Amino acid sequence: MTESNPSISTSRLNTKDSKRYLWWLPLFIAVSPVVGIKLYESTGSAWFAWFTPILWYFFVPLGDFIFGRDDANYSDDLAPKIESDNYYKWLVFLSVPLFFFTWLYAAWWIATQSAGIVDYIGITLGVALTNGLALVVGHELGHKNNRLEKNLAKWVLAVPAYGHFSAEHNRGHHKDVATPDDPASARLGESLYHFVLREIPGAFIRAFHDEAVRLERKGKSSLSPDNQILQSFFITAILYGYALYSWGPILIPFIVISTLWGWQFLSTSNYIEHYGLLRQKQADGRYERTRPEHSWNADFIVSNLVTYHLQRHSDHHARPTRRYQVLRSDNAPELPTGYAGCFTLAYFTPLWRKIMDPKVLSVYDGDITKANLDPSKRAKLIEQYGGNGNG
Repeated sequence: MTESNPSISTSRLNTKDSKRYLWWLPLFIAVSPVVGIKLYESTGSAWFAWFTPILWYFFVPLGDFIFGRDDANYSDDLAPKIESDNYYKWLVFLSVPLFFFTWLYAAWWIATQSAGIVDYIGITLGVALTNGLALVVGHELGHKNNRLEKNLAKWVLAVPAYGHFSAEHNRGHHKDVATPDDPASARLGESLYHFVLREIPGAFIRAFHDEAVRLERKGKSSLSPDNQILQSFFITAILYGYALYSWGPILIPFIVISTLWGWQFLSTSNYIEHYGLLRQKQADGRYERTRPEHSWNADFIVSNLVTYHLQRHSDHHARPTRRYQVLRSDNAPELPTGYAGCFTLAYFTPLWRKIMDPKVLSVYDGDITKANLDPSKRAKLIEQYGGNGNG
């Protein structure tokens, strides 16, 4: 359910590869908990145990504020050359072992070296955030059409124990995005916390159902060794099992918190990417094709570098296999800041809604009934914002 994107902005064109060496930033984030541990050991300052959370929740939004927006696109003759440049692909490949290294090093450190509960929690939340970035890498790799990258997606998704993501996202979310049928599309009036409780189990159910259908068409059982979801979870079991065997039950809180908060990273991204946006039904009862206005974009340079241009989300939905380095800015509706800042806004439901509900309303020229509304709040939303009442 995607189409070519007809509304790409051409107001600013890049005629040179201006961000080539800035794409090392996600790799630094991937090992940032280890950097924090080393700084803590060398300085004795417990603040460094919280190095990664401080980076994500403070310095990335600050960077967006200082360095601002980046809505330039590569020119038509340059974009294909950059997309085919293997340098960018290998940067993503390199990140995969770094996530395993960070997870194992942090697990070893908090089990054998941690000075106290504050350090334990800080490092654990740092690994949770790198688990979230591992999901972003799995998203990038899982959309590609070759076996190597799809297999690497299984491996990297094993770190945050979210091996079902590619099946759910590629076959489910991209088909049903911005409709009430999609558990990964947030509804206007829905809090992040309600969304998480709906999205996470919905994603599991849809992924395993779609994988079972795929295997059934091949005459195989859903428990077949060819089940791609179970392959990734098998790697997770080895990773987590090895750590528990080696360093003991002290790691149970680390595993639980870093895994669940890593899932929260993905769910919060999903929450802000399509909040309140709805593909309208056509005369034949089917939803219209996906267009730029069905995704929220955020053209802020620092957070876009950290998330491999995930914030140019509408172009990703238009061309899912397009590589991150050439995803384009277009005329999609814009978030007030990058994902890191929007995460904090989303944690405070009244603040999020105060900012975002009017933005959704403006997309539909004041007719709130055209938005994707939380069914339990539909009547109240229509009364609050007006509308003709015809959903």
